[in-house]
Amino acid sequence: MTGIIPKFLVKREHALLDAQDLIIVDDMHQRKQLMFERADAFVALPGGVGTLEELVEQLTWVQLQRHRKPVLIADIGGFWRPLLALFAHMRNLGFVREGFEVRYLVAEKIEDALPMLIAAAERCAPPAA
Repeated sequence: MTGIIPKFLVKREHALLDAQDLIIVDDMHQRKQLMFERADAFVALPGGVGTLEELVEQLTWVQLQRHRKPVLIADIGGFWRPLLALFAHMRNLGFVREGFEVRYLVAEKIEDALPMLIAAAERCAPPAA
């Protein structure tokens, strides 16, 4: 497991010192860039505004075809249901046009997340030469 945290959050957020690889960076931009480079997929667990911001950034990048990495929303206990309803509302009002849909996976149980990500990775993998 890799943890990536900016210096200013080490004490405030209680850095995960048990991580196999703990990387301390200068700022949030560097953290997000490094997370993107190292990630094979993105999973949004229930969280706060920072989690929401990181999720929406990755969804935007998928929508703009900047990457094809799977993005999974772990809707445990219906936590993300209002956000999912907002996405549907945006589509219904035409703010997300056809051909620019936001692609994401939704797992309602955490044990479903990994199988869904594995299946998505297999679909996104380039064909063997």
